[in-house]
This record gives sequence, C-alpha cells and structure tokens, in this order.
Amino acid sequence: MRSNDFGRRAALTGGVALAGLSLVRPREARAAKSLTVVLESEATILDPHATTVAITRTFSTHVFDTLFAMNEAGEIKPQMVDTWQSSDDKLTWSFTLRDGLKWHDGAPVTAADCVASLKRWGGRDALGKMLLADTVSLEAVDAKTFKLVLKAPFPLLLDVLGKPNAPLPAMMPARLAATPGDQRIPEPIGSGPFRFVKSEWRPGNQMVLERNPDYVPRKEKPDFLAGGKNVKIDRLVLRVMPDQSTGANALMAGEIDYMQYLPFDMLPLLEKERAVKLIGLGGLHQFQGNFRLNHAAPPFDNPAVRRVLWKLVDQDATLTAIGVPDRFKAKSCPSFWMCGTPLSTDAGSAGAKLDLAAARAELKASGYKGETVIILEVAGSISQTAARVLAQNMRDVGFTVEEQPRDWPTILARRAKKEGWSMFPVYSNGTDMFTPLTHFYVAATCNEFPGWSCDERIPKLLKAFTEAGTLEDRKRIAAEIQVIAYELVPAVMWGQFSIAAGYRSDLKGMIQSSYPMFWEVDR
Repeated sequence: MRSNDFGRRAALTGGVALAGLSLVRPREARAAKSLTVVLESEATILDPHATTVAITRTFSTHVFDTLFAMNEAGEIKPQMVDTWQSSDDKLTWSFTLRDGLKWHDGAPVTAADCVASLKRWGGRDALGKMLLADTVSLEAVDAKTFKLVLKAPFPLLLDVLGKPNAPLPAMMPARLAATPGDQRIPEPIGSGPFRFVKSEWRPGNQMVLERNPDYVPRKEKPDFLAGGKNVKIDRLVLRVMPDQSTGANALMAGEIDYMQYLPFDMLPLLEKERAVKLIGLGGLHQFQGNFRLNHAAPPFDNPAVRRVLWKLVDQDATLTAIGVPDRFKAKSCPSFWMCGTPLSTDAGSAGAKLDLAAARAELKASGYKGETVIILEVAGSISQTAARVLAQNMRDVGFTVEEQPRDWPTILARRAKKEGWSMFPVYSNGTDMFTPLTHFYVAATCNEFPGWSCDERIPKLLKAFTEAGTLEDRKRIAAEIQVIAYELVPAVMWGQFSIAAGYRSDLKGMIQSSYPMFWEVDR
C-alpha cells in the first residue's frame, strides 16, 4: 500500500495504550523494540466482561483470548480451542483446548477456567444470557475438555462464542471469573499475546503492555481476530493524548507510531506525508453514529416524545458539520444494521425524514411537558458536534435542551444511573452494529443496559433470529425487528461514516484491520 493509499479495511472504535518497561530476555542479543500508540481514549475499565465500550475491547483482545474468533471474511475460527464436536442432534457439544495455554501468572489454562469464564460473561452479555437460558449443563470433563448440553439446537453457537463484540467472551482464571458480574475483576490476567504491567500504569498518562513470552500462537496466518498472533515487539505503549491535532502532529514528527482517529481537517496534509501511511475504512468497517436515549426518565419515558426525534436528525448535515469528506460518508442510512451489509433494510423508516414542521406538531401532541433534555457530550469530539446539530433542531421545535460536555469516563459513570441524563451521542464499529444480535441498543432490549429500552417482542424475535437456518430467514426477521425498533426508538442514527487511522511508514506487518491490532507489527 502506498503511503497515501486508503486500504480496504479499517481502524475503528476501541483500543488500549501502553508504555514503559522493556522485556529483554537474557538470551536475546537485540535491543528491545517498543511501539507507542494513541488510541480513541484512555482504557480505564480493564474487565472484558464489564462494559461494551470499544477501548476495553481493544485492551482485552491483546491481554485476553477467546475460544473462537472471527476472521476477515466474517467466519468463526478456533482460537483457544483445538478440536470440538457435536452430537447428531446438535444438543451436546465437546470442546478441547490447545496445548501450551498459560495464564499470565504462569498457571495452566484449564477447562474449569473456561467454564467459569463463560458463566460470568453469559450473565453480562445479551447473547450470553440467551445461550445460558438454552443450556442444560456446562461443565469441565477433564483438564482440557468441557461439555455443553443444550435444551434445543442453537445454530449460532460458535458465532456467539467467537463474537468480536463487547463484552467479549474472554477467558480468565476461575478465581477471577468468580468475581460477581456487577463487580470488576481485581486484576486483568489473561492468556493473550500481551500482558498488562500494573507497575507501569499511569492513569491519565500512559499504560504498558509487554510481550507475553509464554504465548503459543496458532500456526495459521493472522486473519482479523483469528489465526496466529506472533508478537514481534517487546512493549506496547499507550499515550493518553486527548487532542487529535496534537496526536496527528506527533505522528508526523515520529513521536508516536500509530494514531487510531485522525482529524478530518488534517487528512490532506497527512496524505502528503511520506513518513505516514493511512488505513481507510469502508463498508462493514465504517462507524454508525447513534443518540442513545434514556427510557427510564422524562421526557423519553414517553414513546411519542421519543419518536419526534426521527424528524429532527439530518444525517447529511450532521456529517458535513463534523467535517467528514464526501469519500468517507454513507448517504443518509435508514438501516439499524448498517447500509451496504447483508441485513441492510429500510423497513419501518418511512417517517424518519427531516421535517421540522411535522416534528413541532408531533411534539405538541405528544404530551411533552417541557422537561429538560440533558445531553451528555464527549467534550471536543465529533459526537459533540453531532449533538449540537440535533440540539438546535430540538430547540427550534420546542424542546428544552441542556448540553453537558464531559469526558468519556465521566459519561460512562453517569449513564449507569437512571436519572440525570436524557441521551448521549456515540459512534460504534460497524462490526458491532450490522446484526440485531450485536447491535448495542437492540440486542440489549429488556436487559439492564443503560437506556433501559424494552419491547417484549424484540427478545422473542432475537431468539428466532438465532434459530433461523438461512440468510433469507434472518433478513426477514431483522426487518421485523427494525420495524419495532423504529417504534421503540432505543437510539436514533446520526450517520454512517469512516475515520482514517495512520501509522509510521517504517512499520512492517501492520494488519489492515477494523480494530487496532499490534501483534505481527515489527520495525
């Protein structure tokens, strides 16, 4: 790829950062190699089961491992698992782990650890809950083998075990998996290709991951989250650098090696910089922007008030205000499941068109009592710009609006409470949003997930989706779910778009991926 080429795949939401501590083993006669990166935000939640935020997922893909993983083609491949088999009736499944797996504390990975991890994750994740509800038993058979017995066939079983969406079905030692799901694990010990260096963690400044010398990569070639993960650097340093322009200048100056989100207004300059290569996003690996609504508090506890928003969001105007170049925009997309993907549909979207006059009339008829709409915004972010565009339209039709800029960790804490906020803007990886099973705001319907949206028809249709045997059946069910989602309004889309990532041109083996990945990278 030339230095100013935009690749076919993406660098999207989520990542971790890291710094300090070299890992030079006595037998190695070379200097330690370090990589310094700036990702979307600081990783503050280090429990892979605790949250859906992308930065925690990026941290987790480096420090933890999963039983299965998705490749670039969207296929699910074994990762920690060596072999598996199922009974003819697809009710009994047996999984055997690979040889040589160790936790970062040196203990061997056991089947009992994996059973405990699946049970903890399954209590937190919408898909995991669905799987556990269909489970008769899940138990270790011996040190390397565990068995799952189902009540009924679950055609998407491997897809669930290998899903790339947060909360990741990450494996951890049983002693950590014993931590209640509503509490954070005391330390992030996984079996992945990197390990967390607690002594080098400087919150607000940097974090360090070091190469795991005991990691045994698979023999296959690296392929998105699947395949071999051969770490060729000794330490990975995450620099906390909230200002994008500062980060982009640091990348051009060689002070950092990789930046996940490059500012749109600096792309012309970055494209001319020979020392920098860009990774472009497209199709499934674009982002979907959403306003997540709080159904637990006024005014959005009123469905009629929620539905007014469909006539106030102008996706084209929003992306233009953000500064997204035309080549990185998807024209107004009505699909919850991303446009340009297999499940894309416009079902239920007929009334979702910018119309301030109609919105004003609907709001007046809705029973809205003038309650203040509190919008939590990540200060200085593109999502804050999206919120400002919507906020102006809301004021124009009669809403009382209060915008509250905060940092992302503060918003994560605030959104966990059912009062004190009305909505927040956010954008998510297309790999998270292209199916109802993983779309944050649809898959979490009637679950304890910030926003607390619920329509009992959706969980039943999600179950039917998992049981569907063909793509055509899944398309039909996805369209049915979307019709209900337009009525329920768990979230309102503000646009589908791409953001370029950049890295120094002297780096070799940079995976052209939608997620930040730093195994295989060398210099």
